[in-house]
Amino acid sequence: MATPEKRAIHQDSISVSQGARRTIFVVGLGMVGIAFIEKMLALDEAKRYRLVTCGEESHLAYNRVALTDYFQHRSVEKLYLNQVEWYAQQDPERFLFHTGEQATSLDTVAHSITTSKGREISYDYCVLATGSESTLPPYVSPLRAERARGLFVYRNISDLDEMLSYSEQEHVKGGRAVVVGGGLIGLEAAKAVFDLETISEVVIINRQVFPLSRQLDDEGGEIVLRRIEAMGVRVFTRTTVKDIITSDGVLTGLHLSDDQYLKAEMIIHAIGITPRDDLARQAGLKCVEKGGIIINDLLQASAQDVYAIGECASWKGNTYGLIAPGVEMADILSFNFTQVETDVGGFKPRVMNMPDLSTKLKLMGVDVASFGDYFADKRGAQGALTSKVAVAESLARDKAEKVVEAKPIAGQINPSESNYSNIVKEGEVAINTVTTGMKHGSRQAALDGPTECLTYRDPFSYVYKKYIFTADGKYLLGGMMVGDTSDYVKLVSLVKKKKELEEPPSKFIMGSGSKGPDDGADLDDDTQICSCHASILSSNVTKGAISECVKAGVTTLSDLKAKTKIGAGCGGCVPLATNIFKAEMKKTGHAVSNHLCPHFGMARQELFSVVKIRKLKTFPEIMEVAGVKKDSLGCEICKPAIGSILSSLYNELVLAPVHHANQDTNDKYLANIQRNGTFSVVPRVAGGEITPDKLIVLGQVAKKYKLYTKITGGQRIDLFGAHKQDLPDIWEELVAAGFESGHAYGKALRTVKSCVGTTWCRYGIGDSVGMAIHLEERYKGIRSPHKFKGGVSGCVRECAEAQSKDFGLIATDKGWNIFLAGNGGSNPRHATLFAKDVPPSKVIQILDRFLMYYIHTADKLMRTARWVEQFDGGIERLKTILLDDELGICADLEREMSELIGSYADEWKAVVDDPARRRQFRQFVNSDERRPQTEVITERGQERPADWPKRLPPAKLGESVIVTPKSKWEWRKLATVQDLIPTDDATTSAAVKYGDSQLAIFHIPRRGYFATQQMCPHKRAFVLDHGIVGDDLDGNLYVSCKCHVLSDSASPLHKRNFRLTDGKCLNDEDFSIIPFDVKQEGDDLLVLLPDSDNLDAAIGTSKWMVKQASAELSSRGGGEGIEIANVGIGLSESGPACAGEQSSCSGGNASLEW
Repeated sequence: MATPEKRAIHQDSISVSQGARRTIFVVGLGMVGIAFIEKMLALDEAKRYRLVTCGEESHLAYNRVALTDYFQHRSVEKLYLNQVEWYAQQDPERFLFHTGEQATSLDTVAHSITTSKGREISYDYCVLATGSESTLPPYVSPLRAERARGLFVYRNISDLDEMLSYSEQEHVKGGRAVVVGGGLIGLEAAKAVFDLETISEVVIINRQVFPLSRQLDDEGGEIVLRRIEAMGVRVFTRTTVKDIITSDGVLTGLHLSDDQYLKAEMIIHAIGITPRDDLARQAGLKCVEKGGIIINDLLQASAQDVYAIGECASWKGNTYGLIAPGVEMADILSFNFTQVETDVGGFKPRVMNMPDLSTKLKLMGVDVASFGDYFADKRGAQGALTSKVAVAESLARDKAEKVVEAKPIAGQINPSESNYSNIVKEGEVAINTVTTGMKHGSRQAALDGPTECLTYRDPFSYVYKKYIFTADGKYLLGGMMVGDTSDYVKLVSLVKKKKELEEPPSKFIMGSGSKGPDDGADLDDDTQICSCHASILSSNVTKGAISECVKAGVTTLSDLKAKTKIGAGCGGCVPLATNIFKAEMKKTGHAVSNHLCPHFGMARQELFSVVKIRKLKTFPEIMEVAGVKKDSLGCEICKPAIGSILSSLYNELVLAPVHHANQDTNDKYLANIQRNGTFSVVPRVAGGEITPDKLIVLGQVAKKYKLYTKITGGQRIDLFGAHKQDLPDIWEELVAAGFESGHAYGKALRTVKSCVGTTWCRYGIGDSVGMAIHLEERYKGIRSPHKFKGGVSGCVRECAEAQSKDFGLIATDKGWNIFLAGNGGSNPRHATLFAKDVPPSKVIQILDRFLMYYIHTADKLMRTARWVEQFDGGIERLKTILLDDELGICADLEREMSELIGSYADEWKAVVDDPARRRQFRQFVNSDERRPQTEVITERGQERPADWPKRLPPAKLGESVIVTPKSKWEWRKLATVQDLIPTDDATTSAAVKYGDSQLAIFHIPRRGYFATQQMCPHKRAFVLDHGIVGDDLDGNLYVSCKCHVLSDSASPLHKRNFRLTDGKCLNDEDFSIIPFDVKQEGDDLLVLLPDSDNLDAAIGTSKWMVKQASAELSSRGGGEGIEIANVGIGLSESGPACAGEQSSCSGGNASLEW
């Protein structure tokens, strides 16, 4: 391409401009297109490129892999790969996008693109990421597809919206939906329409013998087929559709190739995809006859400066319909644009290699995965395929049997035929040997040589595994899994690295027999454990990084977090990271402590026993008897844990002065704090059953207090945005209407979800609603080491999702099947069948024992799933304890649960009826003025807080950021002693308002009064008065920031602890706060402060609150972003302060210029 700029040309590579910023036009805003854009924005540190893109859909880039979920929530925003605010925050000089606009013409000579809106855009490079479209069969012409009603494809949001709308029409309701195609997309489509209430029957037409023939062999496909049919879905195999039947343009049925007629109200074609190469063909680019833009190893198309990636590209005659190869192409191309020539030297361009086609999906309710060369045993090897089937040892058997069966010749296997006689029976391991004539010797020879397979098949649990190894058993080549895909990540890693195995192949199928917690022992040092704080410059936290920290002297989890920031993001890595840390500590000879915290030299389970046996009822009593230092205040770890223990034993009101200081923010105010400092109100709706009158009350309350309203996944109604000072008034109205606390704020029972069961459902076997209400009413208010949930399904259709709950019941014709220790969340676990066909009268007995034993023995903040996984002996041992009463404790557990249930009282009613307790909910004790913490925006007709940025920069505040020197500060009365409700047994706190600034005042028994700013700099939240006040063993007093109570895990690793004497953050050097002197004069509390204007200039609410994005950002991105208003003060104690109300300098901390 002719250009005036000087260019450095790399042979077979990308031309790098030495002049002005170059424009890359990306045609298509799909998953691959946005992946390329994200990688370019991250890698182009030199800012040499300007990215422009257009997408023909009106939506931003969304996750097509999760289209099935759209049928449940109907919100495209939940599928967005990046939220609207991300787009709004991008620099328009680097990234511009247009939605609802299609590229209609490509001129490769003029280097320009014309769009459907008449826009003409010049480019330096063009990247085609146009994706693919659903293939239609020959009997459906484009004209017929457009005119016939009832014909659909399963490709994008528009397709799904049309299906949803059509399914609501009267002639469709109660009808049949037919899905043509039994591949990945076909099964996704089938699951989607199966879940539609308006569709009574789903039929799948599959021309192969079994579904998923591209990912699974016949044995695996048969397991999937069984699972699908068990759901009530009919599958027609070895047949195709000959034609569709319409009446007045409306689908009424279809003819099959065997001349059967099948009545149908809807038909969804999912027979494959065709690359969208029409734009490329029009531009004269070379394309494959059957579809696909031809590219070379550098992803270049046949025209200069044009590239193609994703499903539209054909590389070496192959097109790929999976997302992973497309993302790999985006990775290669972005690397070559940005990394081939850099300021630190050049790099050889990356080229396209055979992509990893491993995939793991949940289809029709069953987990399916294939990885590596999963058909390596059937790739047309020369010679005979022999087989030995070794019956593996069952856990219940001591001896193994050997059975020898013949199998057909490799390379002559017809995938459309089934050999039922050769299907491996349950509990067997099949060993298949493919002889290829290649010699052993080198690793490559082994990888290319004969193969052997290990196969496990369990039709009762719908589990099938086949792993393919080299003949010497040293290397894993590939495999497939159905039902149990828990080892997928580990096995994919082994295949990719071509790593020699350290265990015998049989261990991969049967396991090592260990039931202990996952300590990452089988993970490589470069395995990523946490990526929340990763960036281009800072790496992910790997297993090796944890090991190096331990070797360098890190001996506590809090120190590990401070060093690596692991666990300081979403918290999902904490369980595995903790186990790896413990394992590394053990390796290096360090003693691994299971002590609750430094204040108590014992585990939570041991402390529970001490409190119970000694009948201790307050935190000071427990510290006196069991603490390391008798006069310690405790900390953010032990205080909530002991608060939970006391509630589990005595169930006294958590707002009582002696208990209040032990509670996290949520329990302290009986409501979940939200990210803008407001709270949510969640009344109990037992079993999901509610009367119209109660619904009206909820609506009236929500409208009166302007609360954002949402139905929760637990079948109740959540009212968001309640101001703390309004909570007593709101609950007064709710209590008067018959509502009770839903305990959504506590580590307690949340909900017991139910289907309608025999109350309404024609399939119902058990009264699921009645049972759910009974269980929820029984266990409401019970506090435990972590939250727990229940579910009750009235039949095996399992509409209440009971098998994903801490306890779940499913009705059978003989009683209830009880499932235990399941949970969703970031580390989900399927519940385990604990007892079968339990009579209804015995259900309560078993659940009482289970929950009480969990309360006794689980560690702090441990879900039932993790408890069972780490319990010595696992679920089988629990059966002997709780069903067989091997330890003779069941009667005691039942009695204790009965006593605990008998102590229940509605916490919110106790607050509503007590004027003194209502006063604890004031925002400021010295003013009735309300001060919002975050600006409110309107979305979909409801108010919500403006979004936070994904990450906020560090902020170190100190006295130096205040212009007035401390010598000129004055004592100012801000509160009275009674405002803090001081006691001799517990700390208390309150917030006060001074000008536009907010301060927190703390009373500590025998230590006096302390004050700090109210805002936590970690998340810019005004919540420090909510924090737990504690001390360390050196006597340092601190307040623990509650910003991450927004995270449901409430892990202590998330919190920042600020010393009350000097404001220093004890566990994160990036933050600090301003402390203030306090003194008592009579009944008044005085704080030493500068004048309000100077203090407001440093910590004023208006300067730090999150505000709505500017109109310019909104117009560029089409949505609301955020801005932090007027952050113009010096945020480093060593930096100068900035003057002026509208100042925008960062005062010596350049990280704040964002």
